[in-house]
Amino acid sequence: MVTLEAQKRDPQAATLSSLRLKGFLPAVVYGAHHESTSIAIDAKAFAKVLRDIGEASESTIVSLSGLGAALPTLIHEIAFDPLTSMPRHIDFYAVTKGEKVQVAIPLSFVGESAAVEAGANLVKVLHEIEVEADPMNLPSSIEVDLSMLKVVDDQIHASDLVLPKGVTLEGEPEEVVALVQAVVEEKEEAPVADIGAIEVEKKGKEEGTPAAEPEAK
Repeated sequence: MVTLEAQKRDPQAATLSSLRLKGFLPAVVYGAHHESTSIAIDAKAFAKVLRDIGEASESTIVSLSGLGAALPTLIHEIAFDPLTSMPRHIDFYAVTKGEKVQVAIPLSFVGESAAVEAGANLVKVLHEIEVEADPMNLPSSIEVDLSMLKVVDDQIHASDLVLPKGVTLEGEPEEVVALVQAVVEEKEEAPVADIGAIEVEKKGKEEGTPAAEPEAK
């Protein structure tokens, strides 16, 4: 769990651009048992949190302080500037201990595939998977054991993944997570004859050179 300091803001008191100029990010926190509240987050502190949690940003509990009692949340959505790719607004979802949530957990590929070592291609079909769990027990990632892929055409399905206790799979159990396939060698095509040249040559043979007229006696 990581912690961020938040402060309430009045949406009517200052423009969002002036807030950003002061080094803060506009945000909102809401939840099933929490009234929607406009807040501001220090931009540098939030950038550090994003670097620390990386791909697990949507499944990591972020505790917001400064709003009374510490409030456990999940980062529900981040709006990025299309030009600078910097965060411009954050949606936090307030969670309740014991009340399950559905989130996408990033997949971590571990181990070695015998088929790949023998020259086959590894295809990673999914990079995250939907699960349901108590927010306090959400894993930062779920491992995919590539050693299960022993021969060409072997597949790993969602049902093959080992989930932590209390975490259940959402979606289709037979959904393919990863597979190995044979390497297809490209065959060199035979050179194509110059059709135009053939036509010209054929035309010349058909027309030929006019036969000489017999000499008059």
